[in-house]
Amino acid sequence: MDATPQPGDEAAVSAAARAAGSELVRDFGLLIKSATRLEQRIDSALRRECGISHTMLEVLMRLCRRPGEEVSQRQLADDLTLTSSGTTRLIDRMEDAGLVRRVPSPGDRRVTLVEATAEGRAVFLRAAAVHAHVVEEHFVRPLSADDYTRLISALGEIDKGLRDGTG
Repeated sequence: MDATPQPGDEAAVSAAARAAGSELVRDFGLLIKSATRLEQRIDSALRRECGISHTMLEVLMRLCRRPGEEVSQRQLADDLTLTSSGTTRLIDRMEDAGLVRRVPSPGDRRVTLVEATAEGRAVFLRAAAVHAHVVEEHFVRPLSADDYTRLISALGEIDKGLRDGTG
């Protein structure tokens, strides 16, 4: 295929350049880059200090949120927006590490429940402190109190709009 611009392509090239450099593209890119960099900082700190990934922390957080609550692998997959196979592999690794255990559901033999072990809860407490430190340092501290409040409010509105289908 010939990559040489053809007559009339200059307008298309110029339009594409304007679209790629638009404020909306730039602003959304900044949000994604910032969130990704923060996620990488959190994940790195958790791996270094607690031996778990950020996704594992999310699983433990979900399992520790309401003690005694029955949480199925399917619910975890939905909560974490992972595939069923991805969740199975993650729970396998966490079970091998002694952080969680699978138990049969008393109400439905077809359902496997997941619960945090005592070791999982202990790791979660350490990891939650590491997570809080990184978030405070890189998400909260760079902003004034007013800017932080406005940011959180704006993010809440965006999330609400997306959940409600109005955004």
